[in-house]
Amino acid sequence: MKTKTHSIKTAVTLSQVPEAGGPFVFHSPLPVAFAKAAELGFDAVELFLPGPYFVSVEQVESLATIHGLEIAALGTGAGMLRQGLSITDPSEEIREKAIHFVLSMIDFGAHFKAPVILGSMQGKSTGPDSIGHLVSGLHQCSAAAKAHGVPFLYEPLNRYETNFFNRLGGATQFLKEHGLDNVALLADLFHMNIEETDLAAAIREAGPHIGHVHYADSNRQAMGFGHTDPKQVIAALQDISYSGYLSAEIYPLPDPETAASQTISSIRSLLGTEKI
Repeated sequence: MKTKTHSIKTAVTLSQVPEAGGPFVFHSPLPVAFAKAAELGFDAVELFLPGPYFVSVEQVESLATIHGLEIAALGTGAGMLRQGLSITDPSEEIREKAIHFVLSMIDFGAHFKAPVILGSMQGKSTGPDSIGHLVSGLHQCSAAAKAHGVPFLYEPLNRYETNFFNRLGGATQFLKEHGLDNVALLADLFHMNIEETDLAAAIREAGPHIGHVHYADSNRQAMGFGHTDPKQVIAALQDISYSGYLSAEIYPLPDPETAASQTISSIRSLLGTEKI
């Protein structure tokens, strides 16, 4: 049963990329995964697809309608995982392919008013031109998303995954300096646990620039299975009037259903909501 008495919404990740054995909860076929997400009480699903042509718009719309779920966001990491694409690659040809991939995902997500995430496909800085490639790529993606009436999501990653921006503060300043006003930040609590000295303070500092949250404990398992104190995080999100999703991008441990159930229980407990 769903909880509809709070402004912060819940989402769970559904991966359809076999090579992606990482922090995605459900890897089952979409009809099964949508049904399970609805059964457990999530408001939405976050999709990690091989590309925009993996499933039809009509199929996703049908599943969302049948199960009363929204599409919270779409990941683009398959572009890096499967094709080695990055919007900051030194090769112009690879950059163009990467941008094309992300833009096609934006067009696909627009049917559901779902923002697209740039995480691993931001790549790494390899020289003085890299930051310029990042700025250019973000402007192209931002403009495409804005034309559809949705923001574009940029995710600061930890130092082991990128050497661009690892903390919300630096990423916020970067967006301001380059006029990227339609780019919102994805605050991933797992990455933040590595990089931020104070998760709540970082959230308050970024404020309205936060457009999506990956709700994960310090070990990237469901909240409550690591050592993060989520109370301060939720309080900070409420202080900035955050009304987006807490999305479970977590390892499916000890099994997918337990991980998803623990996520819902944690959020309901912290928000003081009940099943309705």
